[in-house]
Parts: sequence; structure tokens; C-alpha cells
Amino acid sequence: MTRVLAFVPDLMDRSKVAAAGGDRVVFVATTTALAAALGPGAPVDADAGSDGGSGPVDLVVVDLSRPGVLDALGRRTPLEPRPRVVGFGSHVDRDLLDAARSAGCDEVLARSAFFGRLGDLLA
Repeated sequence: MTRVLAFVPDLMDRSKVAAAGGDRVVFVATTTALAAALGPGAPVDADAGSDGGSGPVDLVVVDLSRPGVLDALGRRTPLEPRPRVVGFGSHVDRDLLDAARSAGCDEVLARSAFFGRLGDLLA
């Protein structure tokens, strides 16, 4: 079963991710918690701002429009096994989407495409 870590602060977006992923999704509330979860060998820590649960994750989903997200992604260690990271943002913000790819996102999607594919991404 795919375990998902999500940094999706917007309540409407968050509810869509929660509905698609159910109890497999662990939300982190801050970019600090996101960076800690992406650090070398770090499991998701329920005390670090998540909604519950701990353990390794297979997929990380991030809202790229939030300040500090690219910095948190940039802390990933490329030599260690790591979860796949999918980021979403506005389709008109090409600079942000390009910067996300450079920061280590494995897949970068326009917001509408992300939510259109959400079920498949979390499957």
C-alpha cells in the first residue's frame, strides 16, 4: 500500500487529497516538518506537525505555491533511497514549476492536472 506524505495547507485542496488517499495520507503542517520528513533516513514524525502516523513514505505531494517548499525539497539527499515527490502549482507560474524540477520534484503538474490525476497518483 502506498503511504503518502502531503504538504497541502489549503483546506479545500487538503480535503480532496484526504478523500482520494484516506488513511494512507499523512499531512504535515509546516515546511520545517516537510524538510525533516525528507531528510536522510527520516520517517514522518507525528509530533512534527502532521495529522498522525509515522513511518516511511512512498510518495510526497506538495503545494508548490507555499513559501519555503522549494527550500524543503532542496534538502533531499540524492544518494539515499527517497520517496517520489509530486508538486503542483499554477500553470501560469512557469518559473515556479521549473524551479520545482530543479529542487528535486520528480513530477511537476499544473494544479488542474494534478487534481485530475490524483486518484491515479495515490493508487
